[in-house]
Amino acid sequence: MWLGVGLFDASQTVFAMRTEGMHHAWSAMFVSLFLSWAVWAAATPLVVHVGRRYPPVRMRAFSTWLAHVAAWATITLVAAAWDAALDELLKPYGNSPPPFTQLWYYKLMSGLVSSLFLYSMILAVSYVLESRERLARQQTETARLNEQLSKARLEALRRQIEPHFLFNTLNAIAGLVREKRNDAAVSMIAGLSDFLRRVVKDPDRQVVPLGEELEFLQRYLDIQKVRFADRLQIILDIPQDFLPARVPSLVLQPLVENAIKHGIAKRAQEGTIRIAASRSNGMLTLSVYNDGPALRADGEETESGIGLANMRTRLRSLYGDSFQFNMRNQEPGGVQVSVSLPFREE
Repeated sequence: MWLGVGLFDASQTVFAMRTEGMHHAWSAMFVSLFLSWAVWAAATPLVVHVGRRYPPVRMRAFSTWLAHVAAWATITLVAAAWDAALDELLKPYGNSPPPFTQLWYYKLMSGLVSSLFLYSMILAVSYVLESRERLARQQTETARLNEQLSKARLEALRRQIEPHFLFNTLNAIAGLVREKRNDAAVSMIAGLSDFLRRVVKDPDRQVVPLGEELEFLQRYLDIQKVRFADRLQIILDIPQDFLPARVPSLVLQPLVENAIKHGIAKRAQEGTIRIAASRSNGMLTLSVYNDGPALRADGEETESGIGLANMRTRLRSLYGDSFQFNMRNQEPGGVQVSVSLPFREE
């Protein structure tokens, strides 16, 4: 930056003086004017250092004033001495300059205002750049903390899978053993093992392909089918084109678990769960419908579940305001929960 300032000042001054018909040692004048900025170029790191240690926003403190005045005065004295030395050495005006001390004093008095302006400008620019750098660091740290928080919430959801599901599954296995349905019990144990393995692995994966999420959901449904036998009917309506879409890990299991707990489990007869996906205006909508009892007017029965509340928080962390979560009664009966989020592929 100072190289550009020096070249501009020297070129402009020499060109203007030659245009007016003056006669001087132009090469010497150009070199003298150009090198006169060397002191400010060398002093810039000092001004930046003083500005960081004594920020200009704390000018009420006496120590801040003292530090900046001392730095400015030192740079001004050195710059004036440097200008006088250049005039003595190069003689840019062609005639013999006055004595060094007299020339130094003249340079000092004539440059006080400009040196104060230069010092203030360097201080202001360095403070602005420092503020931008500090803001960038804060934004980076905030983004890192948000990412860690989102991962922590995902891990929390993995550890908050409905305990009743695990207990009921173990009870169902015990019932199958008592009934000597060993093959069914073994199948259910294998399904439970695969389900739990999927829950605890890959803790850092925030999103997965929809196809992989459906494979995990199928393990969960296989366990529930053993538990409910013919009382549970599953309808899957998801086009193959949607399988590569990226969705939050464990986004469907809490919805299906909620449908089973508040819908199928409360019915003595057969119940149906329909899992569907659709795409519109760049949004992917995943919906889970069950034909069980309707929602209560206050929605307290399902709205307060840990899994659904946790999922809302995760969706907000991942997508901000670019998602929708709806739970409503359907005609002629049943309840549907839907999640809409941006359609993204790998």
